[in-house]
Amino acid sequence: MKLKTSEPFWLVKNGILESYPSLRENIETEILIVGGGITGSLIAHQCIKEGYITVLIDKREVCNGSTSATTSMLQYEIDVPLYELTGMIGNDGAEKSYWACFDSIDDLQKVHQEVKSEAGFKKKKSLYFAALKKDVSWLKKEFEARKAAKFPVKWLEADEIEKHYQLKNTYGGILSDQGGSIDAFRLAHDILRFNHKKGLQIFDKTEITKTEYSKTGVKITTEYGNFIKAKKIIYCNGFESTEIIKEKFVDLLSTYAIVSESSEEGMPHLENILIWNTAEPYLYMRTTDDNRILIGGEDEDFVDARKRDALLEKKAKKLQKTLGKYIPDYDMRIDFSWGGTFGETKDGLPYIGEHPDFPGAYFVLGFGGNGITFSVIGMEMVSDFLKNRKHELSEYFKFRR
Repeated sequence: MKLKTSEPFWLVKNGILESYPSLRENIETEILIVGGGITGSLIAHQCIKEGYITVLIDKREVCNGSTSATTSMLQYEIDVPLYELTGMIGNDGAEKSYWACFDSIDDLQKVHQEVKSEAGFKKKKSLYFAALKKDVSWLKKEFEARKAAKFPVKWLEADEIEKHYQLKNTYGGILSDQGGSIDAFRLAHDILRFNHKKGLQIFDKTEITKTEYSKTGVKITTEYGNFIKAKKIIYCNGFESTEIIKEKFVDLLSTYAIVSESSEEGMPHLENILIWNTAEPYLYMRTTDDNRILIGGEDEDFVDARKRDALLEKKAKKLQKTLGKYIPDYDMRIDFSWGGTFGETKDGLPYIGEHPDFPGAYFVLGFGGNGITFSVIGMEMVSDFLKNRKHELSEYFKFRR
């Protein structure tokens, strides 16, 4: 499955930071991680820290799947609003899920510091504004739900939003104190490099052609006939997990993003804020550390990569026009545009844990708009799984829930 198109900004900006060899021998290990993006790198970081002999493989160059196409917005807000999630899974599960995402942003900052990354982690606030007048009532309901759960939020009227952030045509919104941005492509590379020096074995351009599961371990065979035997296998392969899990558990969508040319003067009023709205599909935007605006959205059902790619020019122009609605004085000239594939679950929550059809395996699949924060939560959950401990979120993130 092809996950991205055209020129993702992060890939072009960074180039090839590191390349690893393909597997050329037969090896045995304690932990085998499948997927070398931001999720796989974080799980590998946790496993190496806890002393497990760990191998990571990817069928591409590492970090060249969805991680190169992400907008790298770090939000604690789940795609399903807190008050709606409460109705789905109960107050306890909804609040715990939101708080876990909230804390994960600070946890990611610690990882960034620990591996001495140059990925530009930056704490920011987050603005969730009403795109239509009719959205105000339910957005205020969401504001009250977050306030009751003690999240640091404030309601801003439309004139306040325009005053502080120079955004026009909003109908008010929720300002949250917790959020952040990063270059996830760079961070994943930095995490892998850090742990490679500590003993993590990394093999990219290594595709699995056969997997044999048992209660005592897993054996995978590659396209070149080499094999890896592991006590546990952890799948961090995102949307490509749909190729091995045959049941319908996630809806795949195409999403699009554009990045402006760099501006010498920048946009200081937007530098410390993440912005998204209540439109369907919703719009999201942030600035980059080299004074660009990144805007994404225009999601639609994923049919195939060819159709997604064919829509790129049309979607880029629509995003450009939409930005003009909210920031009419900004001369948006597109420097990069790309499309990607992501997943949407029925409750906005990830799938992290075991699957009954795959003995000896764990999955860390952070679907939705905040997949990176879900991956950080997955670090702690995997740590518990490997110690045969139950995590408090397991019930809410399990398959067939």
